[in-house]
Amino acid sequence: MSGTRASAAVSVVLAAVASAGAAGRGADGTELAVGYASRPALTQALAASHATLVLDLGTLRVAQVRGDARLLQAQPGIRFVQRVATRAPEAEPAATYASAAAAQWQLRATHTDAVPEAVLRAAANVEIAVIDTGADVTAPDIAAKAPLAWNTRSGNSDVRDPNGHGTFVASLAAGSVTNGDGMSGSGGDAQLMIVKSGSNGGSFTDVDEAAGITWAIDHGARVINLSVGGPTTSATERRAVQYAIDHGALVIAAVGNEYQAGDPVEYPAALLQPVGSDGVGGAGLAVTASTLDGRRASFANTGSWVSLAAPGDHILAAVSSASSTLAYPRSTLTGATSGLYGYGSGTSFAAPQVAGAASLVWGANPALTAQQVAQILEETASGGGRWTPDLGFGVIDAAAAVARAQQGLEGIGVLLSGRRVKSLVRLNWSGQGSAYTLAVRIDGRTPRTLIPDSAQTTATVGVTKGHSYAFTVSALDASGMATATSSPATFVVR
Repeated sequence: MSGTRASAAVSVVLAAVASAGAAGRGADGTELAVGYASRPALTQALAASHATLVLDLGTLRVAQVRGDARLLQAQPGIRFVQRVATRAPEAEPAATYASAAAAQWQLRATHTDAVPEAVLRAAANVEIAVIDTGADVTAPDIAAKAPLAWNTRSGNSDVRDPNGHGTFVASLAAGSVTNGDGMSGSGGDAQLMIVKSGSNGGSFTDVDEAAGITWAIDHGARVINLSVGGPTTSATERRAVQYAIDHGALVIAAVGNEYQAGDPVEYPAALLQPVGSDGVGGAGLAVTASTLDGRRASFANTGSWVSLAAPGDHILAAVSSASSTLAYPRSTLTGATSGLYGYGSGTSFAAPQVAGAASLVWGANPALTAQQVAQILEETASGGGRWTPDLGFGVIDAAAAVARAQQGLEGIGVLLSGRRVKSLVRLNWSGQGSAYTLAVRIDGRTPRTLIPDSAQTTATVGVTKGHSYAFTVSALDASGMATATSSPATFVVR
């Protein structure tokens, strides 16, 4: 465990969220998530409503309090009072048998085994944060990474994982590929950050998630893995995800395993690839699970909010020594001299493979933005650029994505990225062109040109609430003909 790296004082006191609607009572000891305009406003509201402050997540201006929701909502400077939105690990019941395929078949299915050694080493400049139930940092492939570890509830580096889910996920994202024992993760030499958010039993909320995201970003994470989900979102979750995006991180989330229970929309994944987007734009990557033959796993959710897929059916990974043998049965791994291993299924275990692939793409080309990394992963996936609600753009191809990233701008076309700050969208782009044209499609209507035939590569555009915006940039040759057009950068302003 990297206790020395994790020992710095937390820059904010983290909060756990609570409930929506000013109608929630809270007076019975229920913990509420309160969004506030300023610290003085929070202090005044607590005093006036006789509420008790539990934790303050100052970065997001959200506090966890015990009190009466109606009284709190009535105070000046209080922006919202919400109930906890529960988050569950996106894993299927444990597989009690070994896969019929060879151990770690996913490395071949995603062509991670064909990524050049130099790129595996270069990924060491990227830090993947696994925000989950913690991890067994004595597991050989995790220990070899000396992960930065933090527990957002206890405020220390104790990330022991009695639940087991986080250990499985962390080893898939960034288990060591050089320690000569056990399994290999998908991220080469990417650094690993373990952020335990939630209870030892795996109880998790949207505020736990937000606490983990903000801590990870403040400590250098470039890739955020969220293998958790639930049927609703919240202001707290949206603020945390936006905080990560605004800091240039790529956020990746599992889409859920409820296909046979109604195939519902799940969050935070649907914040990253919005419902109705059909793979267009998005702020991150929503990941579903595929099988050995490249099809969607039977349990995996589908829909317009799926970005792409990765193997998630009978996947081998490291098992926490503190986890239940019923939840995570142990399997023999031929050649392993230490550690515990087992098989599991779920979109939870597909998402970290995409996180690992993202770190490899960044290792191949550190100049890329998060949106450009996501675009490359989508364009090189098995769908060949075609999107479907079952697999999004298809199963990731790590080797193809790395090769595309190594080409630089040549062969990629135009890469467009952007972020929204209140009522402004700030765009930047790059590509092989003598000039560029910027266009926007508002609410799905006919595209409108904002900047014709210009050499500029940045723009700031005003947006208004209640509308959706899809920006595209086309590269022009010397004669003014369009040679390539970017994928849309989409923003829904609520």
